[in-house]
Amino acid sequence: MTNDRIAEILNRPLSQELLARDLCRLAYVAKDGTPRNIPIAFAWNGKEAVMCTSKNAPKLASLRQNPAVAITIDTEVHPPKILLVRGTVELDEVDGIPEEYLEMNGSYEMTAEQRVEWEAEIRSLYDGMVRIVMTPTWAKLIDFETTLPSAVEELVQQRAERQRRSGDGARSDEPGTSTS
Repeated sequence: MTNDRIAEILNRPLSQELLARDLCRLAYVAKDGTPRNIPIAFAWNGKEAVMCTSKNAPKLASLRQNPAVAITIDTEVHPPKILLVRGTVELDEVDGIPEEYLEMNGSYEMTAEQRVEWEAEIRSLYDGMVRIVMTPTWAKLIDFETTLPSAVEELVQQRAERQRRSGDGARSDEPGTSTS
């Protein structure tokens, strides 16, 4: 998938709405070769998804070994809106709390007082974090109105072809058909 095509998909209004959410599911391959899929807060900076974690998180060894990942961001309503993004990650260890971490937790419902308490707790807990920076290499937006999962798109095309074929043979008013 070209960078221009990825950018076109990620810049659609619905994609931007999904990218403004705080939570995604990160899929990666663990060191033992088994799949993992975890909820994690993220922030979109316009070209990368940034997730933050503790410096001792088990997922870091896996991501160092295999930086290929995928994220899913979706809604909980019908029909669901789904943004699927694949890419590679780079790990960036930083002192203190990354600004993205504070931003990505901004839509959780907290009073101003709770927010101050939460931030003080975070700052007292972490002396540093690791930024997991994902660069997209593939993207797909599914809204079930204008876009569908590829397997469903294939079924829709197959059904249309079946209907076209059965319609062609069953209609007696078409030229070259006989009613007897």
